[in-house]
Amino acid sequence: MARILMERSGELEVFLRVVQEGGFSAAARSVGLTPSAVSKLITRLETRLGARLFMRTTRALSLTEEGEAYYRAGQRILQELNEAEQAAAAGAVRGRLRVNASLPFGSQFVVPALPSFLARYPDVIVDLSLTDDVVDLLAQKTDVAIRTGDLPDSALLAHKLGQSRRVICASPAYLQHKGTPKTPDELRHHDCVTFNFRRARSGWPFREAGGITQQVVAGSVQVNNGETLKQMLLNGVGIGRLGLWHVAAELEAGRLVPLLEKYNPGDLELIHAVHVGGGQVPHRVRAFIRHMVDTMKASPLAGGSR
Repeated sequence: MARILMERSGELEVFLRVVQEGGFSAAARSVGLTPSAVSKLITRLETRLGARLFMRTTRALSLTEEGEAYYRAGQRILQELNEAEQAAAAGAVRGRLRVNASLPFGSQFVVPALPSFLARYPDVIVDLSLTDDVVDLLAQKTDVAIRTGDLPDSALLAHKLGQSRRVICASPAYLQHKGTPKTPDELRHHDCVTFNFRRARSGWPFREAGGITQQVVAGSVQVNNGETLKQMLLNGVGIGRLGLWHVAAELEAGRLVPLLEKYNPGDLELIHAVHVGGGQVPHRVRAFIRHMVDTMKASPLAGGSR
C-alpha cells in the first residue's frame, strides 16, 4: 500500500487503522509504515488535540473516552471523504465481492437478487457464504454481512435494508395436540422453542393493559438459528417467535398458524448490511449494498414496517 500522506486526513486514517487492527505494529503493516512512525504520529495527534486517545500498557491498547468519541467522528468524516472522492472518480465496479448472510435470508432475498446485480456489474465475482454463524468480517475477509435483529456495538458501519414485524406461531398439529393459547400467560403451559445464544431474550414481549410486558417462556428445545426454529415449529415441536419475512409462506399456506396477534406489540426485526469502515470502501461493496436496498424496498415482507 502506498504511504499515507501525513496530513490531517492521513493522521485520521492511521488512527482508525490502529483501532481496527488492535495495535501499532499491525496498523503499521497495513499502511506501509514502521511501528515507531505510527507511534510518533499518534503522539503528535494527541499533542495537537490536547487529549490522550489511547491507554497503553505492555499487554493491551484501549481507547480512552476521548478516543472513543474521536473514533466515531473519524469514521463518519473519512467515510464522507471517501464517498466524495469516489463520486468524483466514478471508478469501475469490479473484483471479488465476499458476502455473508444467514441461510434463510440469503436463500429468500440475496440469491434472487444476484442475477440482476451481476447483469449490471459483469466484472464482479460474488463469493457468497450462507451461514447462521456471526462471522468476524476482518478474520474471514468478508466484504459485506447481512444481519437481522439488534446489532451489538462495534466498529462496523451499518446500512438499514429493511424491517419486519415478529409473529408468534405454531403448526396446526401442535395446536390440536396441546391446545391454542388465548392469552400470553397461557404460554407457561406450552412448549416454546427459543434461541440459545447469549443475546436472546428470556421472555417474549406483549402489549397488555396499555403497556408492554415480558412473558417468560420455556420449552424442551433451544436452537441457534431461525431456520432450525422454523423447522421445529413445522414438525410440531412447539410454539416459536420469528420475523414475519421468515414464515410468511408457511402462514399463507396454513402450515403455521399465527397466535396471540391482538397482543402483538409490533416490535420490528431490523435488517442491516454491515461492512468494515474507516478506509477506502470498494465500489463493489457500495454497489451491492445499494442493490440490496433497492431489492428490499420492492419486497412487501421486509422493505417496510409490515
